[in-house]
Amino acid sequence: MSNASAANPSAAIYDKLKTLGIELPPVATPAAAYVPFVQSGNLIFLSGHIAKKDGKVWVGQLGKTMHTDEGQQAARAIAIDLMGTLHAALVATGKDLSHVKRIVKLMSLVNSTGDFTEQHLVTNGASELIGDIFGAAGAHARSAFGVAQIPMGACVEIEMIAEIA
Repeated sequence: MSNASAANPSAAIYDKLKTLGIELPPVATPAAAYVPFVQSGNLIFLSGHIAKKDGKVWVGQLGKTMHTDEGQQAARAIAIDLMGTLHAALVATGKDLSHVKRIVKLMSLVNSTGDFTEQHLVTNGASELIGDIFGAAGAHARSAFGVAQIPMGACVEIEMIAEIA
């Protein structure tokens, strides 16, 4: 841990993001009738985030137009967007990502063909990055589903629940 991180525990998470070359994006404007996040008690529920590439919906279907490794990249991109939304939710209450006590759960929807069976491996793209950033607090429960379609033809959609201190 750097001296800055030792003196300021919240710096550790942001240092990891910087080391990985990750800049947290602003909260995306919802595409329908919902809000990006809701806090209830010590839990923050993040709405589903769809995969984006170069600022546009990352369209594709695993098993047809995309392979598992590309799906993992899409899931990783979503994890970055989710962390950006979580950061914004915390800043709105005067906190930051150092107040994340635990990433509780991810739910992943993978736009895939009926014979594609690697949804869990696609979702690892998000789970592994969250573990890298939050350490033990990033170990989470998870579901990964194959679905026939996701809004706007996106290849992956993920939602997240986080517990805060």
